[in-house]
Amino acid sequence: MTSTARSSARASVRLPRGAVTPREALLLAAGLALLALLIALPLNRLALLLTLPALFLAVTYPFTKRFFPIPQAYLGLAFGFGIPMAFAAVQGHIPPEGWWLFVANIFWVLAYDTCYAITDKPDDLKIGIRTSAITFGRFDVAAVALCQGLFLLLMAMLGRHLHLGWPFTAGLAVAAALIGVQLARIRSRDRAVCFAAFLDNNRVGLAVFAGIVLSLHWPAL
Repeated sequence: MTSTARSSARASVRLPRGAVTPREALLLAAGLALLALLIALPLNRLALLLTLPALFLAVTYPFTKRFFPIPQAYLGLAFGFGIPMAFAAVQGHIPPEGWWLFVANIFWVLAYDTCYAITDKPDDLKIGIRTSAITFGRFDVAAVALCQGLFLLLMAMLGRHLHLGWPFTAGLAVAAALIGVQLARIRSRDRAVCFAAFLDNNRVGLAVFAGIVLSLHWPAL
């Protein structure tokens, strides 16, 4: 562990500050991977095959910060791979809307994790790793706005394609309002504000999720 890493904000995390040894971290990761495999074994053949690229993305993501200009996009692939897996497990195939949702999720992850990357930008520049916030430079907030806008647009198009009712539209409107507030606040690029915006995407996801559930299970609303 370098003195630069120890003096950065990342030092509050358990592994960098030495509260967890690398060996303990590897054992925990191996244990979680084994549990994930046990969960996946009862799934159908397609879903089980999709666990291979999902595992590859999860394992290789940390290394992308060393060479890939926008590792947050790679993270979007890793986080979102559960979407095609879920469709494969339930329907036995991946319909177009599954890939549609997958792409929308990539833009959303890229947006909110760039907010997080803005908070770490000074430390990341010292350490020498790559992030979307560094790559986008002074256009970082504009990039977040663009990605959030594409996420909302794709979700709106998906809702129209699936004929989802007004609860979905209302949920998406709430999500758009929350995102609007986030974008207005992160223009300051204050660390605490950007981190709060990152966390606030929990509410964005909840609003969209609630809209989908209400539209699918109570279509008469």
